[in-house]
Amino acid sequence: MLKHTLIHPGINAVLGRAGHHAKILIADGNYPASTKKGPNAEVISMNLSPGLVTVAQTLRAVLSAIPIDHVNTMGIPADDPYAKMGEPPVWNEFRGILKEAGMSISLEPILKWDFYEAMKSDDHVLTIQTGDQALWANVLLSVGCRTAS
Repeated sequence: MLKHTLIHPGINAVLGRAGHHAKILIADGNYPASTKKGPNAEVISMNLSPGLVTVAQTLRAVLSAIPIDHVNTMGIPADDPYAKMGEPPVWNEFRGILKEAGMSISLEPILKWDFYEAMKSDDHVLTIQTGDQALWANVLLSVGCRTAS
């Protein structure tokens, strides 16, 4: 039996094969998961219905299973209408989840078009597509490594 909270067999299989520096994208419901991915990436659909499952719920589960070195969000270009509104509220929720997990990692935005370019990496191994309706809720995780206990 697994001791962490992530029980999805497909996600656990990919995470079990992922090594240090592998990239895991937890995508909101608007993300073009079928086309914006790396050549080695698997896409697992968790988009049950609008709003279910959320990126935040998925992030909590994934953080229970693997170490993380970096967390990136999709940054908002200055010419996007949303840019005037400031930072998306969901980013504070992500910060809270990182803190709950005992992590002192900060969110680092990558501008939208650079984010899409980063997803072409050979290191991108998994996209978890959610049904999250929050705007700008995409989270890119870089897998860390185990350290001596």
